[in-house]
Amino acid sequence: MSVPTVLENILARKVEEVAERSARVSLSELESLAKAADAPRGFAQALLTQAKKKQPAVIAEIKKASPSKGVIREDFVPADIAKSYEKGGATCLSVLTDIDYFQGADAYLQQARAACKLPVIRKDFMIDPYQIVEARALGADCVLLIVSALDDVKMAELAAVAKGVGLDVLVEVHDGDELERALKTLDTPLVGVNNRNLHTFDVSLETTLDLLPRIPRDRLVITESGILNRADVELMEISDVYSFLVGEAFMRAENPGIELQRLFFPERGGPVVSGSTLD
Repeated sequence: MSVPTVLENILARKVEEVAERSARVSLSELESLAKAADAPRGFAQALLTQAKKKQPAVIAEIKKASPSKGVIREDFVPADIAKSYEKGGATCLSVLTDIDYFQGADAYLQQARAACKLPVIRKDFMIDPYQIVEARALGADCVLLIVSALDDVKMAELAAVAKGVGLDVLVEVHDGDELERALKTLDTPLVGVNNRNLHTFDVSLETTLDLLPRIPRDRLVITESGILNRADVELMEISDVYSFLVGEAFMRAENPGIELQRLFFPERGGPVVSGSTLD
């Protein structure tokens, strides 16, 4: 399997991270914590319900930094951002938990989920069943499986573990080959198409539009990266894509929730209802 160097480095670090964490907290201990966690909030169902109404289903991302952009948001309080997103009309949240490359933290996921009623996906590089159980123990409602980071056997194994602990799965693809593997290996209804080329880091919404005809109608297409303005949103909606994962465009805004509303629900007009310290 050929993967870009940045991803290779991240995955190598994940192997070390899993070893370090499992030495501190055993898998059986994690499984007990997962069973005691709050019930899942229904990540996939929330998206499917919204998309069926042909209304924007927005997965709003809480992300402090990235390897390519460095720190994206200095004023970073996950609980306040989560509240702002909820008021702005988000359907779900995505929270980065990778420490070394995205300056994320497990606590950010817990803080964000506790501050709102939205389902949350743990956005990280999943390579081991330990991380899946850990996600549920943290309170996550869904996990991300990145096809370019996994072989088919591992992908199927992680999806089975996720199902066993009550987590939904969002599978992420970047091209036609990855899409074919995802559709063959997994039965999750959530298919994320990342518009960012992993080799060049260029972003093109054509990636989603090109792959769209190859995705069965019983799967929900989520377009990821590159949604920056109303024209981008309308381009997708014309093509019957109503589910979006957006991070950086919101994170760079003074008030992420108001930016979400401006981009996806302009007909509502006016500021987001006050109550968040970000208002």
